[in-house]
Amino acid sequence: MAKKDTLKALVNRDISEEVAELLLSKYNTLSAISAASVEELIELGLSEEAAESALSKIGKRTTRAVPAKSKKTIPEPKSEPMEEVFRIRTFSQAETKLRDVADRLGIFLPMKIIADIASVIEKADLSDEIYEKLISTANRMYTSHLMDKNESTGVMAAHSLGEPGTQMNMRTFHYAGVANINVTQGLPRLIEIVDARRVPSTPSMEIPLIGIAAEDESVARHVASEIEATSLLDIASVETDITNMRLVITPNTRKMAQRGLDTDDIVEKLNKVKAVRGMVKVADFQIVITSDEPSYKKLQVMYDAVKGAKIKGIDGITRAVLSKVGGSWKIITEGSNLKEVLKIEGVNANKVMTNSILEVADVLGIEAARNSIIQEAKGTLGEAGLDVDIRHIMLVADLMTNDGQVKAIGRHGVSGKKSSVLARAAFEITAAHLLHAAMVGEVDSLEGVTENIIVGQPVTLGTGAVNLIYTPKKGEKE
Repeated sequence: MAKKDTLKALVNRDISEEVAELLLSKYNTLSAISAASVEELIELGLSEEAAESALSKIGKRTTRAVPAKSKKTIPEPKSEPMEEVFRIRTFSQAETKLRDVADRLGIFLPMKIIADIASVIEKADLSDEIYEKLISTANRMYTSHLMDKNESTGVMAAHSLGEPGTQMNMRTFHYAGVANINVTQGLPRLIEIVDARRVPSTPSMEIPLIGIAAEDESVARHVASEIEATSLLDIASVETDITNMRLVITPNTRKMAQRGLDTDDIVEKLNKVKAVRGMVKVADFQIVITSDEPSYKKLQVMYDAVKGAKIKGIDGITRAVLSKVGGSWKIITEGSNLKEVLKIEGVNANKVMTNSILEVADVLGIEAARNSIIQEAKGTLGEAGLDVDIRHIMLVADLMTNDGQVKAIGRHGVSGKKSSVLARAAFEITAAHLLHAAMVGEVDSLEGVTENIIVGQPVTLGTGAVNLIYTPKKGEKE
């Protein structure tokens, strides 16, 4: 600090200029003066009274031993071993009989196929001969759909999804069965799915209702009001009374009745807002918030805090619209919050759907996320009128979720973790991959498709079951 600034600071502390000049003859800063003793200041020519007064006005910094803080002993949490939960599957009578028939015939079928057949014939009274025919037919169909060994399944799946993808139109939005609910579709949606976006561009939920809510429109509207986030501005007008330094909130009775709210609900929620806590009062059908200090800035802070205050509903869901499908009501939303929606009474929790795949993974687990990828991709391609074999989509979903997390098909996910340097370089940021591989001495064994094509040699994949035979035509004289 320059001497003139220090002088100004001393004068501002009610120290006379003469005393300040004496102090500055030896010391340059306030901290240096405050660290001095009374005896040192007396030596400069100050009286004992003036020296003590100056130090008190500056703030004497006494150096005293600070007692060491006693360390709090935090008890270690008792870690109890987690209980293992087993849920042994009980087979139905039809499933048991089908398994026995398959074992007797020496046929292996996945349990999923046997369970699907059993669910259809559970109540039917069939003979042993029919059971054998069912198992034989299922085995024939199952084996006919298996791929040959060494088949290039990845290449086929990539082509089966990539080629129709180029035919998809670029429309971004469509109506999800109800007016004014826009959901991304077409190619942008397919890119979102394979990129494993954390938040979709247009998050949406489809919430089927159960019980009375599925049949009665008024009950369904009540459930929708519990889900849709309602802010103060949705149900009331907020005016600023500068003269009396207060906010005047005028509720809209019709909008409040639609959402099942009353004035007490608004007051209760506003009292939880930190900026206006304890200032909210009701006066003649209006809610008044009077500032505790005469400050325009404080009034503005109060207004900003109040206008966006959530009165009811679930965070993240901006709109909830009713739609009737097959005689029962369901709710379509803008925004998604799967975890909270599952807690709402009247919601069919087993059939709630969201287009946010990573949210499904967080709430329901990786298997549910895999199924969500399959359903979303199949639905997006189906919307565009494209029929892609479900197995290709399943292969992509398996690849995205096989290590317990949802990975993108890209350089930050599946493609970026390939063992082949040339395969990574062929995908994106070629120079960076090659330079890094050269620095660390990576070796490419040329086992995949991409790297073999790059170096111009045959791909070491395929069944090898095709032979070309050329029979030349014989001439007239031969």
